[in-house]
Amino acid sequence: MKKIFLYILAGSLCFAACKKDDEVETFVEPEDINVRNSYDQQAIQKFMDNNYLDTQGNIKAFTSDAADDNEKKLSQLDPQTLPSGVIYIKRTGAQPEDSTPPSTGVTIGDSTQIRTMMRANYYLAKDTDGNVSFGGAGALLNTIDGSGSPVTDPMFYFVKKSVRTAAGQNSSYYEIAGLKEGLRYFKGFENLPDENPYNLQGVIIVPSKAAFARNAHYNYTGYSLQNYCFVFSFQIYKSNLRPTGQ
Repeated sequence: MKKIFLYILAGSLCFAACKKDDEVETFVEPEDINVRNSYDQQAIQKFMDNNYLDTQGNIKAFTSDAADDNEKKLSQLDPQTLPSGVIYIKRTGAQPEDSTPPSTGVTIGDSTQIRTMMRANYYLAKDTDGNVSFGGAGALLNTIDGSGSPVTDPMFYFVKKSVRTAAGQNSSYYEIAGLKEGLRYFKGFENLPDENPYNLQGVIIVPSKAAFARNAHYNYTGYSLQNYCFVFSFQIYKSNLRPTGQ
């Protein structure tokens, strides 16, 4: 009987130890907003060090393959950081003035309607055992791997007055302020045909404090995007004055 009891005890301890090893600690959002901002900053820097742009401007992660050894990190492509924490990178050779024939392009402002090819991903910066980095990417919009056609004024860039009025919400409930801020440092093409192959103009990285932060927002994904950072790579195919009344 004593031997049976000892076998049961040993088995229970082994099961408990195995269960503990298999448990995945759930990330807990820090209460202190300064800690959240620090996580974002650290994760964004690591993201820029671990990724580069391919020949069409797509963001690619470095691999152990020698094929990407000569690529420059995003952090080496003259990233500009704005007071809000938004970072933008303009890709050399992909701006309107670099086209043939050259174009002056259109300055993007609050009243500019854009038609864009865009990949927009969101990430949560996490601290895992002292290692701060982005978790897996989620897709907010992807016309590049999706429809293959540009879209006009995605709602997180501009939401129509009729939509806001019907919902009783203001623009910030829908729009990502950091994206709008970053786009002001780019010029859009005037009227590229939709069928033109894309050549992405650059990258805008928006920390959570310049996105939805901890505020209520439109349900884009089925769950909360509070505390999430966003990474946009894009080409503005067409930019013109938005019709009045919108």
